[in-house]
Amino acid sequence: MTKVWDTATGKELLILKTHGLPIWSVAFFLDGKRIVTGGANQTANVWEATSGKELLTLRGHSAHVWSVACSPDSQRIVTGGADQTAKVWEATSGKELLTLKGHRAGIRAVAFSPDGPADCHRQR
Repeated sequence: MTKVWDTATGKELLILKTHGLPIWSVAFFLDGKRIVTGGANQTANVWEATSGKELLTLRGHSAHVWSVACSPDSQRIVTGGADQTAKVWEATSGKELLTLKGHRAGIRAVAFSPDGPADCHRQR
């Protein structure tokens, strides 16, 4: 189980029923309405931030999901795994859009550019 706390008051707001296995990474969508977690069960999960209801399970990694991030426009999720892959997912359907391979070790950190996807393709 994973708990969500109000940092201003210290009050417990929510308990996410995370299937009894460790959670390695957590991220909030910028609108604050959803949370994504990545954990030892080889999945990432999307949760409703007010109720703790599980909305999506993202399956595709073959080992722990060590890192998660949400795009600034809340349309995509990226996950990094112990299986040496990063995956990009559609945030509302959970559809896997892209798998990035070639790392020599597990991926412990992922992020989106704050400027959005166009910044990743810009010539420098």
